[in-house]
Amino acid sequence: MPELPEVEVVRRGLASHAVGRAVSGVEVLHPRAVRRHVPGAADFAARLEGRTPTAVLRRGKYLWLALDGGDMLLAHLGMSGQMLIQPQGKPDEKHLRVRLPLSDGNELRFVDQRTFGHLMVDVPGVRADVPASVDHIALDPLDDEFVAETFVRALRAKDTEVKRALLDQSLISGVGNIYADEALWRSRLHGRRNTRTLTRARGEELLGHVSDVMTEALEVGGTTFDGLYVNVNGESGYFARGLNAYGREDRPCRRCDVPIVREAFMNRSSYSCPTCQKPPRRTRTA
Repeated sequence: MPELPEVEVVRRGLASHAVGRAVSGVEVLHPRAVRRHVPGAADFAARLEGRTPTAVLRRGKYLWLALDGGDMLLAHLGMSGQMLIQPQGKPDEKHLRVRLPLSDGNELRFVDQRTFGHLMVDVPGVRADVPASVDHIALDPLDDEFVAETFVRALRAKDTEVKRALLDQSLISGVGNIYADEALWRSRLHGRRNTRTLTRARGEELLGHVSDVMTEALEVGGTTFDGLYVNVNGESGYFARGLNAYGREDRPCRRCDVPIVREAFMNRSSYSCPTCQKPPRRTRTA
């Protein structure tokens, strides 16, 4: 699933190519793509027709286009969602779900092979610049308003596994399986380590690695494994070449040469070095 760096790359692309271009039409090709827009596809199209994006913003893994008039076009990419800018008349992608022609002759296309992503028109929440349905999502570590001390205090107060805490979008947003494993590897922490055993210094160190790894991934366009994640121009990211833990099962750890191991975790996989990241003797979960 695209995580913060990948979504931020898409956000930047949309900011360059969609802001100031009015939506001249809306075509919903698959109703599942707008399933979270409760009034339905016709209402979704009617509320976007003729509207102009004024900014593209993000919180964690969610991004949205602020529209003139106050509404917001909210997007979640799910497992395989793509937001593409294509010239009108270019052949449709196989999994094209929503088409939004723009006033400059291009189209904003939502392509989603697995249809886990979605689009919806939302209204402002508590904060005027954040959609109501995203109000509950925590700030991410690249947000200017993110307070490291507040996060570390909340992290240490929880009674859960540290990787579960990193994936808790109400505690810190934007971190998914890939960058959690990478930050834990850099911190020499096992994902099953209990958060209450972390000192303040270790919590600060972990947060620093979370921020660093996502910033580095952002600089090279994010992480692409299967070609499903691409930027608005259809280009892949290159951070997969720099991964130290995720997806490296049986390959030597770049610190100690011991093979990386894969373990089952929350219906997915965790990757770690059994030497550098000693697992805890006892596991306590919230």
